[in-house]
Amino acid sequence: MKNVNKKCINPSCGLIYDIENNIYECSCGSLLDINYLNIPEKSLIDKFYHRRNHGGNIYNESGVWRFRELINFADIEPDDFSQCSDKLVSLDGAEGRLSRPYNMSKVSEYAQVNNNCFYLQPEGYNPSGSFKDNGMSTAVTHAKLLKVRKIICASTGNTSASAAMYSSNENIDCDVFIPRGEIAPGKLGQAFQFGAQVIQVEGNFDDALAQSLEYAKEINGYTVNSVNPFRIEGQKTVVYRILEHLDWNPPDWIVYPGGALGNTSSCGKALIELHRWGWIKKIPRIVVVNAHGANTFYNLVNGIFENEKLIWNNGNPNLNLIDRYYEHMKKQNIFPRTKATAIQIGKPANIVKALRALEFTKGIVIQVEDKDMFDGMSIVGLNGFDCELASGAVPAGIRHLRQEELIKKDDIVVGILTGRQKDPKMAVDYHTNPDNTFARPPKDIDQYNV
Repeated sequence: MKNVNKKCINPSCGLIYDIENNIYECSCGSLLDINYLNIPEKSLIDKFYHRRNHGGNIYNESGVWRFRELINFADIEPDDFSQCSDKLVSLDGAEGRLSRPYNMSKVSEYAQVNNNCFYLQPEGYNPSGSFKDNGMSTAVTHAKLLKVRKIICASTGNTSASAAMYSSNENIDCDVFIPRGEIAPGKLGQAFQFGAQVIQVEGNFDDALAQSLEYAKEINGYTVNSVNPFRIEGQKTVVYRILEHLDWNPPDWIVYPGGALGNTSSCGKALIELHRWGWIKKIPRIVVVNAHGANTFYNLVNGIFENEKLIWNNGNPNLNLIDRYYEHMKKQNIFPRTKATAIQIGKPANIVKALRALEFTKGIVIQVEDKDMFDGMSIVGLNGFDCELASGAVPAGIRHLRQEELIKKDDIVVGILTGRQKDPKMAVDYHTNPDNTFARPPKDIDQYNV
């Protein structure tokens, strides 16, 4: 495949690999990027817009494959339906189909941003209920090109649901490694429902990921966690849909919850490429919102640990600082702990790519408490949309930055709601407690006045 390769993200290394393998890490230890050699014409913007009138073509209907010229690692003729059908993996065009920015007046009031400037993009409209489907469609496409028979992932829930859904639809086996007792039943139920082999691991997500990667090497399985650069390619389309909705005029801010940092990495890569291609001039600032109980990235980037700020440093970040921090966590028995299990991650796998994204966008990392995330999740619900607790970090984080006046009231802000609520007990517990800010506790019939 002449027009695409894998490239080491460390500029001082820059080794090139072909894409006809499942290598995700360079021999120097750095992660790899998917690197396109051709510059796409900006006139494609009109084509993307017209494809929304899809005429029954599921690849035009898909919010991922509608942009297939920008992620054409499969080396297809984009307008040839038979080639798309032969190579591209899609759940009948459903991935990304409904996810776009929406105004939510109640949330904007809570976040203290002008409603006409403030958007939230609910990725819970994806078929498995989270943003993971964007990247899973591209990762499983690559697995299909390699004729892989088993994919492997570690998960706090959403990845396992997405991997199991896409692999079962392609008749590929799927093994998912999960931290025992740390996954919402609704997410775990999806993995079982779609036929995955669930492997329970003692510990947390970081332990599950380490064991899944080791197992994948032993059996030559195909890893679909976000260390896989093809996952990142699909997740870039979250940014494309933001820009399309705004007529390709970039916002001032794009805000994500911070977990494994695949979303941060994909956003950064999308913006770097679009800027390099001349498609955008303005660069939005990325905000990563950590949970206070899972705040590795916040601590390292802001110099909380050892008074040294972790930075991209032209592809040579201080990896020893990261190692020392992880050793500090181990010695002090510090484990990620938040009710937002989707971002309960202590060792973000994409930390270096995320550093690159922060530097390019002049991004920032903040943290919020679980209580704030519950309020954020609940006000989204009261606006008629659904999101899980981790996504509640987004409106909570924007509110925090407004109060600090880092975000201005009339800044254009787009927040990403990464998944829908799959643990209904959280909403029940929140609303039955009248002390919660947005609670709507039930009433007994004798208390109810018509």
